[in-house]
Amino acid sequence: MLTLWGRENSSNVKKVLWLLDELNVTFQHINAGGVYGKNNEPLYLSLNPNGLVPCLQDDDFVLWESNAILRYLAERSGKEAFWPDNLQQRAAADKWLDWCSNSLTVPFRQVFLTLVRTPEAERDMSVVAAGMAAFEKYWAIADAVLAKQKWFSGEQFGIGDIPVACYADTWFRLDIERQSHPNLERWYQQLQQRPAFCKRVMLPLS
Repeated sequence: MLTLWGRENSSNVKKVLWLLDELNVTFQHINAGGVYGKNNEPLYLSLNPNGLVPCLQDDDFVLWESNAILRYLAERSGKEAFWPDNLQQRAAADKWLDWCSNSLTVPFRQVFLTLVRTPEAERDMSVVAAGMAAFEKYWAIADAVLAKQKWFSGEQFGIGDIPVACYADTWFRLDIERQSHPNLERWYQQLQQRPAFCKRVMLPLS
């Protein structure tokens, strides 16, 4: 039996919940972190000594780090769409997990934490401007890729789309002025046709 620990409005938890739904896997979900607490209690720290979410239990096996969990679930499922047998197809989709972590995480925090979780009087808009500039640079790269293929994972939706989408959803729903990236916008519209994306990712921004 799979058990996933982590608050449902965490970007890193959202992507795991989304994949679990796409895979149609039965699992138990325990909200932890933020207002739910639990993540600094001895039980949770015995599973993940970092005290961060998400954390996955698969019977006696415990795994933390959201991208590692995505890869594990994708391979565990045996579904070609999420873990192709072809090595190059799999690597081409898989690279977007690392690209997302290495490129989008810092500007996401700069923009999201400042505009959503910081009182207006305390906001440093220079931090937002730096984050916005970085985002636009990376979205231009993403848009150019999507001009050549339908999804980040290739010609069909897959694991490579999931982490990028969790940041992109917030980006598109923030009340900010954005540059136009038509291929990225087309991809985002495609995502909204997926029930699991709407259920797990398109939550109120908080």
